[in-house]
Amino acid sequence: MSILRQFRLELTRLVQSRLTWLAILLTIISPIVGLTVYHPLLSVSESGYATTMQGMDLANPALAGGVLGAVIFAILTVLSMDRLRRDGMEALFHAVVSPMTASLTQLGALLFLSVLTQLIAMLVWLPYTMFKLGAVFDAESYFLIYVIFMYGAIPLAILFVSAAHQFSRRTDVSLILFAAFAALSLTVWSNRWQLCWLNPCVLAISDDFSNDRILRSVAYMRLSWLLALAGLWCLSYLGVRRYGKGLFASLRHNVRRFYRLVLVLLLAVCAAFTYAKQPFLDHSEAQPDYNFLFASEYQEAVFCDFWSAKVRPKPSSGRLEGTAMYQLLNLSGEEQRIELRLNPGYQVQAVRANGADVPFSLKMREVMNQRGLTVTLPADENIELVIDYGGYPREWNSEGGAVQGDMEISDTYMALENAMLAPRLYDVLQAGETLPVTVEITLPDQMIPVPFGTEEAELLDQKPDGSNIWRVEGDGGSVILYVGDYVREDIPIESAGLTIQFYYARKHQPLMEEADTAGAIRKVVEYCTEHIGPLVFYDGSVFKLIEKRSSSSGYAGYGASLANEVDFTAQNMDDAAKGGTPEEVMIHELVHQWWGLGNMFPPEWEDGLWSSEGLTCYTTYRIVKEFYGEETAHRAYVERWQAELADYNDNFYVRNPEYLSLLPEQYQANIVGSLRTVRQYSEMPLKLIKAEELVGGEEAMDEILFSLFNRELDPEYPYLTYRDFLDACNLTEEDLNIE
Repeated sequence: MSILRQFRLELTRLVQSRLTWLAILLTIISPIVGLTVYHPLLSVSESGYATTMQGMDLANPALAGGVLGAVIFAILTVLSMDRLRRDGMEALFHAVVSPMTASLTQLGALLFLSVLTQLIAMLVWLPYTMFKLGAVFDAESYFLIYVIFMYGAIPLAILFVSAAHQFSRRTDVSLILFAAFAALSLTVWSNRWQLCWLNPCVLAISDDFSNDRILRSVAYMRLSWLLALAGLWCLSYLGVRRYGKGLFASLRHNVRRFYRLVLVLLLAVCAAFTYAKQPFLDHSEAQPDYNFLFASEYQEAVFCDFWSAKVRPKPSSGRLEGTAMYQLLNLSGEEQRIELRLNPGYQVQAVRANGADVPFSLKMREVMNQRGLTVTLPADENIELVIDYGGYPREWNSEGGAVQGDMEISDTYMALENAMLAPRLYDVLQAGETLPVTVEITLPDQMIPVPFGTEEAELLDQKPDGSNIWRVEGDGGSVILYVGDYVREDIPIESAGLTIQFYYARKHQPLMEEADTAGAIRKVVEYCTEHIGPLVFYDGSVFKLIEKRSSSSGYAGYGASLANEVDFTAQNMDDAAKGGTPEEVMIHELVHQWWGLGNMFPPEWEDGLWSSEGLTCYTTYRIVKEFYGEETAHRAYVERWQAELADYNDNFYVRNPEYLSLLPEQYQANIVGSLRTVRQYSEMPLKLIKAEELVGGEEAMDEILFSLFNRELDPEYPYLTYRDFLDACNLTEEDLNIE
């Protein structure tokens, strides 16, 4: 019987089985678990689960569907493969059909059925996803996320269970091995990017920008596993029992066709190669070495007058090419060796000094997402050093690769920071008081570059292919550019003599307008500047507030601050713990520029009530009180905080903490997190209101907060502690107990 005919018969048999239709139905509805009880993406808020809209209604369902679909098809596979033995028909069937042919067609039919099931699932969930995502729905993202996140796990499960059954010929053993394999992915390997085959490491999915890098990363991981498990299956295929022989006797017989063994070895080598040569993460040492980033000794006779870079990102491939030029002064009259730092994913194609090639070496050691480049300079006094570089940037391998996405280079977003943009001088000082720099970058038509700082980007040229060349001029040893399909809104703050340039994604424009972004920013800046103090980042007439992709937290510096896109998601805007309206939530997030970025809080207190959230909630309450009235603020905040604190005090595990330790760890973590949220978002603001009463009212409280915010920081421990606050108020912890 031909393989094609046997495949059709096997597929027909599967389709006629009720068990198959049950597996199909369960797989199709499995994404609902990601909408209800299983949220693999990280929450951006401690007050409740919140992530991006695509994360909530697309990525979470797809990831949950991948886990459950893999389990369902693993069970279907082992039951299907064991059918002949259970029915006592194995010997008769194999008298007609070769066991090798039967094994191959069974695998093919199961894989084909899994593809059909995935297509049906995608069609079933399409209307719901389109409705929930609205303006941020993207057909390409929908298809890729479901295929890579959900379907990517199912063939891996089929291959593993099929191989386990061909080795063991036991249903129970096969399922136990699969359970162990899945458990490793869900536990021990859960934060190891290349190993968590079932539940891929995904921190966040963007609504407003692209997800190219994280999708490529997960697809690459599953390709590596596909090669490895395909090799394992081919090895088990050599052990298919024939002529009544056992495993090893059948193996000796089946291996006579040499190409089968060659295929096993080829797949194993390819899997090992893809694992070892992955392009996404660097190989930085676990222990940070800040001396590697900042030199303790500098060149005594070599200085830099000026540097520039021409950068050409490749959005379709996620790569970057560039040419950097450094105008150097060599006062020694001899050859000198200098060092630079660049991203570990970049290669150096050529290094030229005054037009002639010079020796260079790219170091193997990688530290904190950088590696060294050593260049030998000629004895000339004035040197124009030119470096051609490029490649696919690699991310820092901290946390096993669980946090990825910062190195995105696509047609909607790029974060080109420091050594990712161009090689950075390491041990060469500037010749003058400043170090002038010019960066020219070629971008798609819809994208604009936003320098992180006071610099402005200038459009130089519009090319016939639709791309634009932009120039940024500034000074310093490195440059940071955020590039995106941005809308810029200028918000004048007359009382502060300041204009806020707010850059946010064009996709997010309707929500920003609904939340009255400009009004919220104006209120926050005016109020906080007057009552708390001006941010040191605002030392100028223009300040940039830049929305960044949802990959890591924001930060601030002179002339600019980053706001994570997850701060402005629909779920976050509806978070009652932060405000009653989208505008109030916006106010809450902006106040974090003062409490959280302007003043940091001790990390050892993250499980207690003292955090940036308490002061941010209190300040938000004060802003709402000033602009909307005391009654509105009291009803929207104080009454809710009091009710939540009363529920907290009535909580069974608060009154009986000894029972909490008896629960499974995950339940403990969920309960502790929920209780901590109440303490930080409700109890602490109430304590601050009580402190306000005890110190003499709002004006006295403002003076205390102003002094704390503007205090001289200890560089060894720059955090604002609870003790600092209590001492400034001349109060004790007991004074602030809420009865």
